[in-house]
Amino acid sequence: MAMIQRAFRDTDFTKPTVNIQPEGDVTLVNLPTFFEVQFPEVGFGPDEVDRPDPATLLGHEVEIRPRLESITYHLGERAVGPTKDLGGPYPDGTVVQTYTRPGEQQVRADIVYSGQFRVGGSGWIDIPGTVELQGTPVTLTVREAKARLYSN
Repeated sequence: MAMIQRAFRDTDFTKPTVNIQPEGDVTLVNLPTFFEVQFPEVGFGPDEVDRPDPATLLGHEVEIRPRLESITYHLGERAVGPTKDLGGPYPDGTVVQTYTRPGEQQVRADIVYSGQFRVGGSGWIDIPGTVELQGTPVTLTVREAKARLYSN
């Protein structure tokens, strides 16, 4: 099991990114801003199967499958989670923040992976322990809009 746990920890996990709406990483004070986790193609994300080099596992063909344990959203002014909620786009997204003042906010989604393994096509077996990864940060600019009326 120690070799399996080491192979799990050595997995090239994908680090989540955050898609923000409104698009362009800019929002307005008092405007609901929607967040959604996305997994880049590089690395292994939830439920993708890694096949480590059998030479590191006494010659056995082992498959390792990362599982989404939890996500914590860091939205600058507050954190949301841990949760398994991947958020979503406007209007139905469930991870929403309304900023109350202008400025820049560092936004990211951290992930905790649990894992499973199988040998030779057997059933999946849980791997003890988890791996925690910090997501890729994005700078969100919060601007304030002011309306003015002008006479001609």
